[in-house]
Amino acid sequence: MATLAFIHGAGDVGWYWHLVEAELRSRGHDTLAPDLPIEDDTAGLDRYADVVVDAIGARRDVVVVGQSFGGYVAPIVAQRIRARLIVLVAGMVPLPGESADEMFEHTGWHMAEGDTVALFYHDVPEELAREAMSHGRRQSATAGSEPWPLAAWPDIPTRVVIGGQDRFFPPSWLGRVVRERLEIEPDVIDGGHCPALSRPTELADLLERYLAG
Repeated sequence: MATLAFIHGAGDVGWYWHLVEAELRSRGHDTLAPDLPIEDDTAGLDRYADVVVDAIGARRDVVVVGQSFGGYVAPIVAQRIRARLIVLVAGMVPLPGESADEMFEHTGWHMAEGDTVALFYHDVPEELAREAMSHGRRQSATAGSEPWPLAAWPDIPTRVVIGGQDRFFPPSWLGRVVRERLEIEPDVIDGGHCPALSRPTELADLLERYLAG
């Protein structure tokens, strides 16, 4: 049995991971997915990491999984607890001292046109997409403008999953960022930016493959 700590993205909640958590728990694993204090304008990346570390508690040998902006938080958590593995799912890849806003500028990312469904939930069942949007929260600008605090990416095995049809973080862009910054080849899953909702079983299978590896 493994413990997996899931970190949601900007404007989101831990509920985002509920289908993947249910799948993994049915296979005997332990999971947790706390809500980050994203609406708190006084909370930055360290406070986000505090919430996850507190939720992990005394658990050991933990896999830390970060979605989208969660890529800024997952390595901080992983370094603090000496995690077994870091997994980014459509995750941002920061450099030391680089804010999320700066990462977009430095890597040539451009916001695609389209509404929330078109960009994030185009491959998610309609009813589930509506429920996901009902959980959306205001995202404070504080964490996104804060320099990433680590001196380097943690010396912890890292895997990256990107969506082959991701409209928000196109695979051509994110794949290049991953190769340049982490010097690893990402795994491509069929689907868009939110595979935990559109492809929960496939994502759980991939996470178990990483655990076995």
